[in-house]
Order: sequence, then structure tokens, then C-alpha cells
Amino acid sequence: MISKPVLCALALLATACAQPAIEPGTLPASWITGGPNCLEVPGWQVHQYNATFFILRESGCINYEKPFLFLIFGKGRALLVDTGAGPVDTAAFTQKLVAKLPLVVVHTHAHGDHVAGDKDLAALHNVTLIPATVEAEQKAFGIANWPADPGLIDLGDRIIDVLAIPGHQPAHVAYYDRKTGILLTGDHLYPGRLYITDFPAYVASTQRMVQFTETRPVAHILGNHIEQSSTPFVDYPTGTTYQPHEHSLELGRAHLLELMTALESLHGKPAKIFLRDLTIYPREPRPAK
Repeated sequence: MISKPVLCALALLATACAQPAIEPGTLPASWITGGPNCLEVPGWQVHQYNATFFILRESGCINYEKPFLFLIFGKGRALLVDTGAGPVDTAAFTQKLVAKLPLVVVHTHAHGDHVAGDKDLAALHNVTLIPATVEAEQKAFGIANWPADPGLIDLGDRIIDVLAIPGHQPAHVAYYDRKTGILLTGDHLYPGRLYITDFPAYVASTQRMVQFTETRPVAHILGNHIEQSSTPFVDYPTGTTYQPHEHSLELGRAHLLELMTALESLHGKPAKIFLRDLTIYPREPRPAK
């Protein structure tokens, strides 16, 4: 007879073996922000996480939001997540990276600092742009029941899972890359101020991501901004261009669980909570564009 401890060990091993292998990559020790001398700062920083996953950061010298964009390559087409804060040359810049491969452009959500490059990208040949609306996202990603059901994007030999996560903005979605185990969470979760405009929806969306990641490997959680400094509980004020001592971009599933626990502690009553690496920040909705 096999003892209970051995059975437990075998069960854990079987679970580990069932997890798909993920492609590793590297992240920089620090990012260019915007300054101190804007004449010496490039408009874009491009980091190659691995051969098929690129992270782009728009300079704070262009826009203080300094958003991150993500470029993912499959065998059939490439995917660009978000188009930057304007005025910005996202179309011309990304075309140099994509070359002749068809490009699908999607968004984490509809706020202006994530869609500023849409018009120029939509005008390009071989580009399909999915508007940042609930209706367009449902259709494009095959989400039958918004926001409960997941959807997906097939890039050819690469599946990106799509989760509807309203709460920060009604059309907000997260993207999970099965190849790298990276979860892109937009403005829902990142090192900074997590602005919540629909508290019940935000809590439900966070729970949905917690459940989704229970059975999938998560190498990194990457949001679209860094507002937190490297000093715990201290963030940079809104409008800061140069952030010489900012927090790392990457978070982990532990941060997602910490966020869920903090939200539950509010018992449905929105309030600010200052955590080590982020702040829960309820506020009134703002226009999408």
C-alpha cells in the first residue's frame, strides 16, 4: 500500500507535469522614463523579452503617462496591444518592427493614453484594428457572454486568451499569452494607483483573473504603467515625467492575490487602500477618449 504522503507527492508531481512548458525571457533591470534631459532620450524604448515577445515603452518626454505597449508574434500574424498616448508615431514605429507580417491591433481599454495611435495604424495596409468597445471585442474575440466567458486570439501557432475585466473602464480586457505565461492586465493591475470606477465589476473581474490563473502558469503580470517608486508605499505624483527610482514593471500572481484580499476586506464599500506596491483608488468614471 502506498502511504498518504507518497500519494500526495505523486499528485503534486502529476499536476506540475501537466502544466505546459513556457518560453522564458528576460526583463531589464530598469526602464527609460523621460529625462532628465529629453534631448537625450529616445521616443521609444524597445525591449526584446524573447524572440517573439517585445515590450515597448513610450517616453515620458512624449507623454507623462509613459505607457507600455506589447508586440507579440505568431506564425500567421503579429499582435499589438495598445497604441500609446498622443500625439505619437506608433504606426510608423511599429511597422519597422513588424515588417510585412499582418498586424492585429487590440487594446486593454478605451482611455486616451491607450488608443492615441489608432487612426494612423488603421490607415495602414495589412493592419486589422479592433476598436476598444465591448461590442467589437465580443465579436473579435468570440466572447459569447460578457464579461463571464473568456475569448481568444489565434496568431497562428500561438493562442492569446482574452478575459473581460471591466471595473477600471467598461471595455477593459486582459490578455494571457500561453507561450510565455505572461498576463497583461492593462490599468487593472500595475505598480501604481489602481483607479476603480465600477467597484462591484472590478472586484468580480479580479476574482475572474484569480480563478483563471489557478490552473495556468504565470511568469509575470505586466500592466501598462509604473507610478510606484522603488520605495515601498511611495508613488510618483500624476504628471511626473522623469522617474529615476521607479518600481519594476513586472508583478506576480502574489500581487493579484493581495489585491483580491484587500478588495474583499472592504466588504463592498469602496475606499483607498495603500499597499506596498500599489494603491486601490476608487474614483468617478472619466470619458473614454
